[in-house]
Amino acid sequence: MENEWFGVASDEQKVFGTSFGSSGKQVLQDLLGVIPFDVPFQTESTPSLMAEKTFTILKNIYDGKDAACSYSVLAVDHLSAFKRKVLAATFRIPTGYVTSYGSLARVIGGSPRAVGHVMATNPFAPIVPCHRVVASDLTLGGYGGGVDVKFDFLAREKREHNSTRDILIEGKPLEIFPVESVLIKLGKNKPIK
Repeated sequence: MENEWFGVASDEQKVFGTSFGSSGKQVLQDLLGVIPFDVPFQTESTPSLMAEKTFTILKNIYDGKDAACSYSVLAVDHLSAFKRKVLAATFRIPTGYVTSYGSLARVIGGSPRAVGHVMATNPFAPIVPCHRVVASDLTLGGYGGGVDVKFDFLAREKREHNSTRDILIEGKPLEIFPVESVLIKLGKNKPIK
C-alpha cells in the first residue's frame, strides 16, 4: 500500500479522470486513456487546488475512509447517457455496502454485462466506487486492478453493517448489501490471482 501512486487529470473546476496503481507510468497511462480528446493537457509537478482536493479524496477512499466528494465536479458530459447513468448510480453506493451488476442493470436498464463494461472503463475509480459492484452471488466478479485489489478495498471498508437496505436511484430501489456479506461469502480469504 505504501508504494501506491495516485493520479488526477483536472482543471480548476472539473475532474476528467483519476487513477491509482503501483507505478507512476501505469497511472499516467491510465489517465491518458480517459482524458477527452478535445481537452488539452500537460503534466504539472505542482498540483492545482482541485487536484490536491481530489488526491486527498482518493487517498481517503483507498484507505477505507468515508470521503466527501460532489458528483458535479466529475467531467461526464462527453460520456454516453448510459455510462453517465451507471456511474451516477454507482457513485451513490455508500462505504460499507456493495450491490450487484444485475441489481444496477435492473434499476438503470441495460444488462449486467453492459454495467460490467462501464465498471471496467470507469474513468473515476475509486471516486466512483466500481469496487463496490460485485457478482449476483456476492463473489467479486472482475476488477481492472485485479480481484485482490478489489478484495483489499472492500476489507478496508467494513463498517459492521448487518442488513441489506435500499437506496433510491431515479425513484427505483437499488438493493445494497453489507461488505461483510461478500467477505463472509469469500470466507474472509483474499482471492488468489
